[in-house]
Amino acid sequence: MFSERLGADESHCQDLQSLSVSKRLVRSVSQKWRKKSNRNSGEEADDVNGVSLRCLNLYGRGGGCKVGADTGDDFGDSSSRRRSSASDEGKGYKPICGPEETAVDCFSYGVKDRFWRRHNRKNSELEELFTNNRMHIFLPDDILEMCLVRLPLTSLMNARLVCKKWRSLTTTPRFLHMRREGSYQSPWLFLFGVVKDGFCSGEIHALDVSLNQWHRIDAHFLRGRFLFSVAGIQDDIFIVGGCSSLTNFGKVDRSSFKTHKGVLAFSPLTKSWRKMPSMKYARSNPILGISEVSLDFPTCQSHQSRQDRRFPRSRIGGVSDVYEDPHKLSMRRHCKPAFNETEASSLPSRKAYKFLRQKSDHSSSKGSKRFLLIAVGGLGSWDEPLDAGEIYDSVSNKWTEIPRLPFDFGVARSGIVCGRMFYVYSETDKLAAYDIERGFWIAIQATPIPPRVHGYYPKLVSSDGRLFMLSVSWCEGDGQIGRRNKAVRKLWELDLMYLTWTEASVHPDAPMDWNAVFVSDKSLIFGVEMFKIIGRVLGFFTVCDVSDMANWNHISRDHVTHELDVSSCLTKSVAVLHL
Repeated sequence: MFSERLGADESHCQDLQSLSVSKRLVRSVSQKWRKKSNRNSGEEADDVNGVSLRCLNLYGRGGGCKVGADTGDDFGDSSSRRRSSASDEGKGYKPICGPEETAVDCFSYGVKDRFWRRHNRKNSELEELFTNNRMHIFLPDDILEMCLVRLPLTSLMNARLVCKKWRSLTTTPRFLHMRREGSYQSPWLFLFGVVKDGFCSGEIHALDVSLNQWHRIDAHFLRGRFLFSVAGIQDDIFIVGGCSSLTNFGKVDRSSFKTHKGVLAFSPLTKSWRKMPSMKYARSNPILGISEVSLDFPTCQSHQSRQDRRFPRSRIGGVSDVYEDPHKLSMRRHCKPAFNETEASSLPSRKAYKFLRQKSDHSSSKGSKRFLLIAVGGLGSWDEPLDAGEIYDSVSNKWTEIPRLPFDFGVARSGIVCGRMFYVYSETDKLAAYDIERGFWIAIQATPIPPRVHGYYPKLVSSDGRLFMLSVSWCEGDGQIGRRNKAVRKLWELDLMYLTWTEASVHPDAPMDWNAVFVSDKSLIFGVEMFKIIGRVLGFFTVCDVSDMANWNHISRDHVTHELDVSSCLTKSVAVLHL
C-alpha cells in the first residue's frame, strides 16, 4: 500500500514537471516569435496607443493573458474576462504556427477588428491634426506668399482674418509689389459720393467686375463731404477737394458750405487711409489727371519762366484757325503782387534737386514707382470757376503750381492723361494739352468738332495710348421720313497725328444721365449712368474693349441705386483699379 502511494506521488510529480515544462516552452516560443516579428520590418504593427495586440508578455500569476481573454463589447468589464488556472495546463494559449500567421494571437474572434477600428480612427484624427500643425509651423514664408498672392481680392481679404502672420505677410510692400507685377489682378470699379436719405454717408460701393459682385466699404473719412474728384493709380485712390456744409453737417447743402483743399489716399488692398499734402487752392469738382513716370523724371524742367507761362503754344489740325492771343490779354490776368516770390520759391534750387534725385534713387531700391497728380479747374471757395492748376509729385511729396489754362479757354469740364500729355476739354468745345515733361500748355485745333447736345458735356478717356471722347448728339433717324430724331451717345477717337476726330462706336443706352462718368483702365472703358425715373434711381454699368469697340456689355444693372437719393446722380465719382 505504501508502494501504491509512492507511485501516485511520483506520477503527480511527473505531471507537475510536465506542466512547468509546458509553461517554459510557451514562454520561450512566445519570446522567439515576438523577437522575430519585431525584426520583420515588412509586417504591419498592431500596436494601438502603446497596447500590443499580441500580448504574450502580459502574464499574471495564473499564467494567462489578462487582455486577450476579453470577449465582451466593453473592454472594461471584468466579468467578461476569461482567466486560466494551473489545472488548464495551458490549453488556452496554444500558439498558432500555421503558415498564415507569424505570431501568437490571444484575441477571440472579431474582438481584434473592433479594437483596431475604434483606436485607429482616433489615431488618424490625431495624425491629421499633427500634420496640419507641422505644415503651418514649418511652411516657409516664401511659399506662403506665393500661395496668397494668387488669391482673388475677396479671398485675400478673408485670408487676412486667419491669423496675424498671414495678415502681416499680405500687407508688406514686397507682397503688394508681387501682386501688382503678376497677372493675378482683375478690374474693380469704385463708386464714391453716394447720398442716402439726404446724408453723405461716405460709403464706397466696389464692384468686382470678374465676379459681378458688389461690396460695401465704410469710409468715415468721407462723411459729410461731397463734390470731390477721385483718381486711381497703382493700388491707391486719391480723393481731391470737395465741399461740406457748415450749417447742416452731412447734408448736400450749397447755401452755406466750405470748400476743401485737402487730399486723402485710400488703399483698397489694406483698407487704410492716409492724409496727403493739401493743395494750394481749395477746389470742388477739380479736373484730375494722373500719370506714372520714371524715377529720373526731370523736375526742374516742369517750371517755366513768367514769359513762357503767358504765351500758350498752338497746334493746328485740318484748316481751322490758329488759336492765339494777339492782344496779350493773358498778361493782365490774375497778376499777384507776390508772384515773383511765389515763383522763386516754387523753383527748386540745385541743392533741392540733388535731394530729390537722392530720394528717388532710394525709393528705386525699394521697388516703388513715381507718379504725378494734376488738378486744374473746378470751383473755388466762392463758387467761382478756376483756371489755375497745380501738380503733385510723389517723390517731393508736395504740390507745385503750373501755368494757368490758355486764355479764353472756358471752364474745364473733363480731362485725362494720354502718354505724356494732359488733355483738357472745355464747355466751349476747345481742347488743350499740358506737356507734363516740358511744363507748358498747347492749344489743339482738331477737326471736325464732334456735334453735341447742349447741356451734355463731352467726357475724355484714354485707353492703350489712344484718346477717346464720348459726346451726346442727335440722330436723324437714318434718313427715314416721319421717323423721330433721338439722342445717342457716340464714342469718338482722336488721331494724334493728323488731329482729326472719327466716330468709333455708339453707346447702346439712351443718354438719360446728364452727368455720366466714363473711366478707363488698360484696354477697357467703363461707363456709369444713374438717373431717376418713376420715383426710383436706376443705375447702368457698361464696359467696352477698345479692341472691339462695336460691342458694349452691361456688367451690372440696378444694384443698390434704388436705395440712393437723386442727388447721387450729381455727386457721384468713379475710379477703377486692377487689384
